[in-house]
Amino acid sequence: MGILSRLFGGAKASKPATKQVEHKGYVIVAKPHKAPGGWQLAGEISKDGRVHKFVRADQFNTVEEAIEYAVIKGMLIIEQLGEAMFG
Repeated sequence: MGILSRLFGGAKASKPATKQVEHKGYVIVAKPHKAPGGWQLAGEISKDGRVHKFVRADQFNTVEEAIEYAVIKGMLIIEQLGEAMFG
């Protein structure tokens, strides 16, 4: 696609690389990052205005896989650390 078509609306809108899930009163937001080797696992866990950000070395071929595993990792962090993740 040429530069002119991108400037004048010819580019497809990309799907946001995020997903929000509630788990045990916490909100997990998957926010994978585009990396040279694929998509890197990252996200946030929040509760009552407090936020815990996490980034892992895991990389995936698709953004959908990275989102799925970020949610799973967020749930695991909640199970293992609970409120201690904010301290």
